[in-house]
Amino acid sequence: MTQLTRKQQQLFNALSIVVGNAMYALTVVLFLMPSGLITGGATGIALAFNKVTGLPVSAVLFVVNVAMLLLGWWVLGRRFALNTLASTVLSPFFMALWERLLGNLVLTDDLVLNTVFAGFGIGISLGITIRAGGMDIPPLVLNKWFHLPVSSTMMVFDFIILAAQAAFSPVRQSLYGVVMAIIYTVVLDKVLMLGTTRTEVKIISAKSDEICAAIFAQLDRGVTILHGEGGYLREPESVLLSVVSNRQLPRLEKLAHAIDPTCFMIVSHVTEVSGRGFSLEKDYQAEG
Repeated sequence: MTQLTRKQQQLFNALSIVVGNAMYALTVVLFLMPSGLITGGATGIALAFNKVTGLPVSAVLFVVNVAMLLLGWWVLGRRFALNTLASTVLSPFFMALWERLLGNLVLTDDLVLNTVFAGFGIGISLGITIRAGGMDIPPLVLNKWFHLPVSSTMMVFDFIILAAQAAFSPVRQSLYGVVMAIIYTVVLDKVLMLGTTRTEVKIISAKSDEICAAIFAQLDRGVTILHGEGGYLREPESVLLSVVSNRQLPRLEKLAHAIDPTCFMIVSHVTEVSGRGFSLEKDYQAEG
């Protein structure tokens, strides 16, 4: 497994923040603004001000982002604020850029298509940005002051912003805006878990030594041997614990059943795995 150096990881994170903000702004300009959909977050505040005052969305978004940045600096510290500075500037910059380049371009008048593509675009772009280190500031501030859960306060903030926009939007756009929020929430969760999910396998077999050796030789995966006891006969038995990629699971199942067709196997998905062979390089030791 190829591991990035610290400088390469920093460069990758910086590029991810740029791409994520550019994609987010493009989604807003192409799908949200032409269709009149409502949304949450700082963009939702900017869209609400745009409908009431007619001020450019990018300009209002910049002001909101700067205000949130200053709040984060005051409460959460300079280091956090510096990590958020890029998104504070890039998001309104790209929005103004796309508005200038694309003008009043409308890809489709179909509200359903706008809802679906906006949901996917926002979910993917936010996922890319958050994986690189971005985060909503108000929920973190409330978490520090009142120890409120970040996920719950994010949901409450989005609901308040959606409700404020709904007061100035047609019912149809408001309802589709809620659907879009559900879509981008689901997509965001999937993007955040992308590349980190693995499969945990537990195998109980009378031929555990053979299966263990086959996993080493054919799958190049580590195995932990847990010592258990059968609940009925009270006989000692070995439990093999291994974590493999999702694509390796079918190979492992065939391998184990070829050695012992009666083996007992438990398969479960885990959201994150770190350590040798996953987040760190494998460490092969010669037999001595």
